[in-house]
Formats: sequence, C-alpha cells, structure tokens
Amino acid sequence: MTGSPQASDRVRQVVVFVLALVAIAGAFFGSGALGGTPIQDAAGGALASDSTLIAPAGPAFSIWSVIYLGLFAYSVWQLFPSQAARAVHRRVGYLIALSMLLNAAWIGVVQLNQVGLSVLVIFVLLTVLGVTFSLLLRTPRNADSKAAVVVESIVLDGTVGLYLGWVTIATAANVAAWLTALGFRGFGIAPDAWGVGVVIVAALCGVATAISGRGRLTPAIALAWGLCWLAVARITDEPASQLVGIAAVVAACVVMIAAVVYRFVAQRADSHSAVA
Repeated sequence: MTGSPQASDRVRQVVVFVLALVAIAGAFFGSGALGGTPIQDAAGGALASDSTLIAPAGPAFSIWSVIYLGLFAYSVWQLFPSQAARAVHRRVGYLIALSMLLNAAWIGVVQLNQVGLSVLVIFVLLTVLGVTFSLLLRTPRNADSKAAVVVESIVLDGTVGLYLGWVTIATAANVAAWLTALGFRGFGIAPDAWGVGVVIVAALCGVATAISGRGRLTPAIALAWGLCWLAVARITDEPASQLVGIAAVVAACVVMIAAVVYRFVAQRADSHSAVA
C-alpha cells in the first residue's frame, strides 16, 4: 500500500541516492581511475585472475558496470515523488543503501591489504542481498502502469538479482583468495578437488536461489556468467585446471536450467491458480 510521504521517506530517498554516488566513486577508486590500486593488483594480487583456482578471468568483472548502472538508476528512480511512500522502497531502500556502503567498504579494506576483513565484509554483503531479494519476492507491488512495472522489474528486481548472483561467486573467490594468502594447503586434499567442491557449493546456492526466487533469471545469469569466466581462466590461464574448468561450465548450465525450469513451474502454478 502507498500512504502519504513522511519525512522519513525523504530521508531514505536522499540516503539511497548519496550512497549510490559513494559506491560509484568507490568503484572508480578501486579501478585505479581515482588514484587507488586496481583491485587485481591490490593486496599483493590476492584477488587477481591467476591467484586461485576459483578466480574468474578479468572480463568477468565487467558485470559490475551493469550492476552500478542499475544501482544508480534505482537511486534516481526512487527519488521521484510518486515513489516516496511506496511499501517496496520502505522495505528494501535502506538495505540497498547498506549494500552499496558495504560494496565501497569492501573496496576500501582490499586497498588496505586486509583480505581477511574483506571476507567478513563480503559475507555481510551477501547476507544483506539475500534478505533484500527475499523481501522483494514477498512485497506486494502497486505500480501505477505497465510501464512502471517494466521499469521496476529492471532497475529494482533485475539489479538486485544480478548483484546477488555475482556476489555469490565473488564470495567464493574471496574466501579462496584469503585461504591462499594464509598458506592453506587443503589438509592434503588435491587443489582440484577443493576447486570442484567450491564450484559445487556455488551451484547449489544458485539452485537454491532459483527455487526460492520462483525462477528469477537475473541471479542465475550473473552466477552463470561468473562460473563461465572462472572456466575460461582455469582452461586458458594459470593456475590451470581442466577439471575445475569443466565443473564450472557444468555448474553454470545447472544453475541456468534450474532457473528456467522453476520459472516455468511457477508460471504454470500461477496460471492454474488464476483459473481456479
């Protein structure tokens, strides 16, 4: 339901917009454009594409441009007077703002060579995005027109979905980078086995998201994108692992198939409910 805008709504709108600008500025800093060290070179190269078996190839990170564009579009759209008092923004606006703050914080701690702290930050970020995604699924919408529905599905649901899917694989890569930096040797288990195990866990997270999200495609697309570029890195670059590369391709296919199947199932269930 939409009530009258309150002062708290205006504050939330401004906070979301300002933190979108902070996140974008942090991204430029983390890319080296504003004086920071490029993420792949920061922390002694712990997060470079050749640092671990779970690190995606460099082009994978271009998805951030799409995510930042979506976050900025959302921050502008939710500023409109017609959006101020909508329930969906009241429920997720501050969570999205928090995710953008955590994003900037993650870049900052990596710049400070704190890989262990970056793991904590990205786990919190993943949790916040998971809660946001869940709330979006459970929040009734009251868009004024079909055009508004399309805009909302792109700048809100689509952006959060991509963000969640990408951070899922990024969290796995971050943990692997931290353990490698600590000198973890895998308790005698072969690195390839560990790599395949992590890929399987990422795929299971993707399938779980597809089920809980009733087949929402954007989380699956982002996760599959990361897995495919992980495969490229392992097959064409060091440290090489054909086994991990193949597992990543299979995992990407499983995640996408799960999303498509559950989307079809959800749509059929909705259509049957409407008829009944």
